[in-house]
Amino acid sequence: MDTPEIEIDARGLLCPLPVLRARKRLLALAPGTVVAVLADDAMALVDLPHFCAQAGHDHLSVTETEGHQRHLIRRGAV
Repeated sequence: MDTPEIEIDARGLLCPLPVLRARKRLLALAPGTVVAVLADDAMALVDLPHFCAQAGHDHLSVTETEGHQRHLIRRGAV
């Protein structure tokens, strides 16, 4: 099980802001670091996995709970 080291709260933000917040934080982290991104914009379900695929990060999972999504992302080596 991948346990996130950092949580990014992007609830209340419309896309692309959750992606931009995740991108900024991931750039400053070491490869392999796992982060959780909380978002409540429905487009984040599409945009965050797409961003990960394009940027070389691993989109590990997404769960929906308490009115928001929780995306687990592992920082890639790029």
